[in-house]
Amino acid sequence: MVAAARHTAGVLIALEGIDGSGKTTQAMSLAATLARIGRRVLCTQEPTFGPGGRRLRDYLAGADRHLTPSEELELFQADRREHVANTIRPALARGWIVITDRYYYSSAAYQGALGLDPQTILAASEAFAPRPNLVVIFTLPLPVALARRQEAHIGQVQVTEEPSYLEKVAALYDQFQGPHIRRLDATAPTSNVLGRLLNLTMDALAAARTNTSGA
Repeated sequence: MVAAARHTAGVLIALEGIDGSGKTTQAMSLAATLARIGRRVLCTQEPTFGPGGRRLRDYLAGADRHLTPSEELELFQADRREHVANTIRPALARGWIVITDRYYYSSAAYQGALGLDPQTILAASEAFAPRPNLVVIFTLPLPVALARRQEAHIGQVQVTEEPSYLEKVAALYDQFQGPHIRRLDATAPTSNVLGRLLNLTMDALAAARTNTSGA
């Protein structure tokens, strides 16, 4: 797989993990913490709330999941192309920190668990999407994640969200490796998770400054 070139300005952080891992809460908390210390930060997510993301959300919320895995992937990729072009790249070009709750690793894990090749998904995504400076994968046992979802009243479990499916998703997340990929124990107290996430972020910011000054 040919790695995508990183952007030359700004810092991109992707938070990943199965549903119920707490990454959405942590994304917002991290953004708020960085803003309080004077950082310019944008918190975003996938699927987006743009035209492509709304179509995707409507489809995922429906009972008739009639698309093939490849067709589902194309919906995600179409939304991601809009996300990259309209939100991520402009913010990075301004030198902002961009925190995205889910990115193309989600497609590799979730559509990969439906039978598509994860490495092919990663390569196709990196052909147009900037590679993150930092990917943080939130890890926790599946029963804990499912219990959290129930406590939060996050709807009914969909066909593609059954435990057997999410086990495959989690297994694929476990396979992702790279110098920019870190893992966090999402069962730790919320404040501890945020503290560790902030430390990883500051390390990524420092590394980005070093790379820029050495370029």
